[in-house]
Amino acid sequence: MELCVALDLPSMEENIALVKKIQNYDVWLKVGLRSYIRDGKEFLDEIKAINPDFKIFLDLKLYDIPNTMADAAESIMSLGVDMFNVHASAGKRAMQTVMQRLQKYEKRPLVLAVTALTSFTNEEFKEVYNADIDEMADRFAVDAYESGLDGVVCSAFESASIKEKTASSFMTLTPGIRPFGEDAGDQKRVADIAFAKNAAVDFIVVGRPIYNSDEPAKIVEKILKELKD
Repeated sequence: MELCVALDLPSMEENIALVKKIQNYDVWLKVGLRSYIRDGKEFLDEIKAINPDFKIFLDLKLYDIPNTMADAAESIMSLGVDMFNVHASAGKRAMQTVMQRLQKYEKRPLVLAVTALTSFTNEEFKEVYNADIDEMADRFAVDAYESGLDGVVCSAFESASIKEKTASSFMTLTPGIRPFGEDAGDQKRVADIAFAKNAAVDFIVVGRPIYNSDEPAKIVEKILKELKD
């Protein structure tokens, strides 16, 4: 299991300060919608300048018509990121079109599909998708697997079932991780590290418990130790 640190702070300067504090640790860094729209490729380049070994997950959740999604995916290739995501609810044709477009590249980022946002309660999810989260997460994951993607974004509660219905090598990345029982905030389906381990999660995303700490490097170190134990 690998740690992905969410860079969700209000300014690029604050995010860069956090990156510098954890630059000696083997972690992924998640750059989300706000940070990328505000700071763009310059932010990605600054991260790599601090430590070229950092791996970047560009969390933009592409969702559009198939050709536009594929165009965007191809543009992402020029950014030097190591992973990005799309919405599984865009459909199999869209996901297949993205993967077909990336076939011509010798090396490409990992591509994951978002199943159900971890901010959803089951009731809220049903209002949109007319189905329970666990049912649709499995269905979306199978669609992504059959479309040639590398894995999905889901909560830790869906990870084990998804791997059973796809393959153990099909990756799961789980946001909403509160490693040591911290407050859930606006997330609804949260889990700790022990639960994520038991669910065979491949990547855990941790944000607030790290960047709200006075000593983020110590929290990162503590999490990494927990992942190895």
